Amino acid sequence: MKIIVVGATGTIGSAIVKALEGRHEVIPASRKSAVRADIDDPASIAALYATIGSFDAVVCAAGSATYKALAALSAADFALGLQSKFMGQVNLALLARDYLSDGGSITLTSGVWGIEPPPNAVAISPMNAAIDGFVRAAAVELPRGLRINAVSPPLIGEPAWENGRVKVMSATDMARAYLEVIEGSATGTVVDTRPYARR
Repeated sequence: MKIIVVGATGTIGSAIVKALEGRHEVIPASRKSAVRADIDDPASIAALYATIGSFDAVVCAAGSATYKALAALSAADFALGLQSKFMGQVNLALLARDYLSDGGSITLTSGVWGIEPPPNAVAISPMNAAIDGFVRAAAVELPRGLRINAVSPPLIGEPAWENGRVKVMSATDMARAYLEVIEGSATGTVVDTRPYARR
């Protein structure tokens, strides 16, 4: 498959690229890579797709949101998450429809904080939950057998467990979840990456 990975220079994105390489034709894209893409800017996304042309899958591992205590948050902090983490990925999906081959796949990134928020995630949690809701609803209406799913990771880093549950997991283990979603047949699903964590 011909697969675009947006956010390819980030921690999760680079792990996804590594997992896909050798199995598929991978096009890494980011603000810093040779193939440029900025999900905060719909024109940048449109230009990316127009340059590449037809493809089989797009994966997003990009998007910003504010990590602050509720008392310190402003409307601008929420607006950042809405524009980048949420609408950036929604625009990526909407614009992909005209370029995806029949049966093509869209994979977005939300996060477990959408359903299990820790302190300081008040501006992040709603964005993750909104992505999950968008994926479930969009899957009902996408034409031509197009698939859309979300991958929902916890914190990235040195693997750690708390009370028998995954608190932090490696990007390499997270990438295994992305690979299964991209290569699978599911649509409208939100995949928790924590079962993929290895001690």
